[in-house]
Amino acid sequence: MQWLSEKQCRFLLSSLCGGMGRLNILEGSVRSGKTFISLVLWALWISQMPRDGQYMMCGKTMESLKRNCLSLLEALAGSKYFTYSLSSKEARLFGRKIYLEGASDVRSEEKIRGMTLFGAYCDEITLFPQGFFAMLLSRLSKRGAKLIGTTNPDSPEHWLKKKYLDRKDELDLRVEKFLIDDNSFLSPDFVENLKKEYTGVFYERFICGAWVNAEGLVYPNFEPSRHIISEFPPDGGDYYISIDYGTLNPCSMGLWQVDWEKERAVRLREFYYDGRRERRQMTDEEYYDALERLAGDLPIRQVIIDPSAASFIACIKRAGRFAVKKADNKVLDGIRLVFSYLAQGKLLFSDTCRGCISEFRSYVWDEEAEDDTVVKANDHAMDDVRYFCNTILRRRFR
Repeated sequence: MQWLSEKQCRFLLSSLCGGMGRLNILEGSVRSGKTFISLVLWALWISQMPRDGQYMMCGKTMESLKRNCLSLLEALAGSKYFTYSLSSKEARLFGRKIYLEGASDVRSEEKIRGMTLFGAYCDEITLFPQGFFAMLLSRLSKRGAKLIGTTNPDSPEHWLKKKYLDRKDELDLRVEKFLIDDNSFLSPDFVENLKKEYTGVFYERFICGAWVNAEGLVYPNFEPSRHIISEFPPDGGDYYISIDYGTLNPCSMGLWQVDWEKERAVRLREFYYDGRRERRQMTDEEYYDALERLAGDLPIRQVIIDPSAASFIACIKRAGRFAVKKADNKVLDGIRLVFSYLAQGKLLFSDTCRGCISEFRSYVWDEEAEDDTVVKANDHAMDDVRYFCNTILRRRFR
């Protein structure tokens, strides 16, 4: 099996020789090969199961499931043996019908109530709501039913670790850890560079595969010498403005220029106003004037803004100049994305963006919290950066 690493071979052979539990979870670092081998096992296992049974594959969203698993499974099994449709939320693998589902919020568990499953595959379980995962396990009621899933580590207080992984000796649960150094197909240069790009809690989790608490700076990989520029890039690309709206709290707006070919976004300039510090609250109309000045005569494709800023959104729409898009404001997903883009050098900031630069140096994890929570202070520019990355860049940046 030259297309499998030594670690993958051992795992697959032991699994096929009776080593599987009712629950089988592969955890560990990024790029360790755990998703690949989990899909190989899923395909081989399901090919031996009843054709008339019900099966399910789940991801945080349907798009992430496609990106991480379905396309890879299609390449592994071939389109003759595996087909899928996101619109109908169904797939066929070796003639077996597989339901496809996203587990994006607490309402997701309602989608699988009443089902009876022979098997389930889960991508990135730590991103699932706990209720969805518990409901899914209750649906695996057929004799011999199994779950195969993957995850990167999270907080040691995460429900998956405390209620399942730490109790593996009590449960019919097999846990297998994969690390990046187990993947012999990666070039040494790539592995070395990836290890350098991660720092702090993300290095411990995504490289070392450790379940550790988040502490210190949220973005310890923000480096002024690397991420701050003093000269504007040439005109061109697409322009966006991201906004975290505040009345007495600071209002932060960032003007972005995106080069899609180079996969680079530059924060050209910003508006940052702290009503509490200035002892004066600005009106929506005054904030709109600031938005006009920030945009100048540039062709702004969209203004990205927190969905909760209802009055300001209405004000922008009344003026009729800008197209408004409500931001994807998921905090942890956005933080992971911003961290990744910083590590890859995809985000740059003009030295005139003082509010944003200042917040990078003071945006910290809440060390008192049991789960991953940021301190709600010095975070308004951090929020607008996160909105922009999570809503616009993630759709087209790799």
